[in-house]
Amino acid sequence: MTDDATTDRDDTVSEGDSETTAVTGDIQATYTETAGERRLSFEREGQTAVVAQNSEGYAMLRVRQTADGDELERYYGFDMALDHAAELLGVDPNGLPVPEAAADMGM
Repeated sequence: MTDDATTDRDDTVSEGDSETTAVTGDIQATYTETAGERRLSFEREGQTAVVAQNSEGYAMLRVRQTADGDELERYYGFDMALDHAAELLGVDPNGLPVPEAAADMGM
């Protein structure tokens, strides 16, 4: 989640076939829909964190270090999953860019 009042943001939003990206500072977020799940992947300085949810969009969110990595934790709330992802990247959760397509993740 980002704070729109921040003036030092470098936001870039683009859409691909089933992928949306957003960039804030040195953090890139990529939202992808696969046959089985929705994924919000973050990358910063070679480190990654992924928040995943089933494609139906009603199950708990899973946090992983990579898209295909082992589940580290499950959360009901999107904010809690983002907090964990931010911790893995060593950043403030409010600094994570969230593409519009991913804004409805969580229960």
